[in-house]
Amino acid sequence: MDNTLTIILGIVAMLLPLVVGRLVWKRFDQYFGRNDEAYMDTLEYFLKKIGFTILVAFILLWIGISLVFSGSANP
Repeated sequence: MDNTLTIILGIVAMLLPLVVGRLVWKRFDQYFGRNDEAYMDTLEYFLKKIGFTILVAFILLWIGISLVFSGSANP
């Protein structure tokens, strides 16, 4: 794979989890908030929200970087 293409895809693979993580953070309340403000202000809810966001972002980062560098090891 060309070095320029590897660099561009690497940058995209690193920025995509940030964008998706932000979308997950914003939409988490709609899916799991239960429309209950008292529940949404608890530490338990915040830890679930931050944990799920980090998990999704890390999985996307892992997959993206794996795909980018899977073909670059061959000369």
